[in-house]
Amino acid sequence: MRKIIFGTDWFTDCDDAVALRLVCRYVNSKKIELLGIGINACIEDSVASLKGFLSAEGIDGIPIGIDFDAVDYEGTPTYQKRLANICPSVSNSDAEDAVRMYRRLLANANDCVEIIEVGYPQILSELLKSSPDDISEKNGVELVSEKVSKFWLMAGKWDGDGEKEHNFCHSHRSRKAGKEFCELCPVGVTFLGWEIGYGVITGGSLNENDHLKKVLVDYGSENGRHSWDPMLTLLALIGDEERAGYSTVSGKASVDESTGANFFEKDINGQHKFVVKMYENDYYEQQINILL
Repeated sequence: MRKIIFGTDWFTDCDDAVALRLVCRYVNSKKIELLGIGINACIEDSVASLKGFLSAEGIDGIPIGIDFDAVDYEGTPTYQKRLANICPSVSNSDAEDAVRMYRRLLANANDCVEIIEVGYPQILSELLKSSPDDISEKNGVELVSEKVSKFWLMAGKWDGDGEKEHNFCHSHRSRKAGKEFCELCPVGVTFLGWEIGYGVITGGSLNENDHLKKVLVDYGSENGRHSWDPMLTLLALIGDEERAGYSTVSGKASVDESTGANFFEKDINGQHKFVVKMYENDYYEQQINILL
């Protein structure tokens, strides 16, 4: 069974919740083993609301790590409060430091792990820069080289050089992390960019009593939301770009630390790929909505 770690900026946007629903579908059908979830946007209800969502999906006991320094966010999303009420006794202090959790999960894994990231890249960059510790004598690059078979990232905008996308551009930390991740990552990475998810609208046909539908309504997307995170997540869960409906461009990705702009140098032997849609938007909408 494939082993997965899922990372998310579990904050205001509802496409993270749609993406996590897809992960939960695969967990409950025993298609994957979810080793842990990393949160890279820290607000008051982060851990409680995530645990609440998982509980509503019938999933408990998943380790949660959080980037406690990722506090440069504002707002109190209605859906976070609603979900947190499912687990009212939970707080952020119940979570582990995310980098330490990733190191522990990787060190203890008997098989290779795939990492899905639909949020900001700072946990991944800090993982790669991490030093040997009581968990493992290997540094971050060595640990990832040994235990991670692939990264799947919703990040960048790849329909032109010098484009900008939120997950790389949000803050100095995310810009710096994007640069470091692209430079340091020793294994293959598939990126799904902003241009892929925009215009693919999913989640609008859910039942009104579905807790995910309530998340969409709370966000103001009762008719569905653009599918950046769900498209990357389903691509990763399928595990094969072509079978998921994409062609790929290989090469080397880079991020400008000062602006967050992303660039791509094509190379057929490159470890980085970005995906290009092979079909019209309704094909991907149907794939996701059926699973939801």
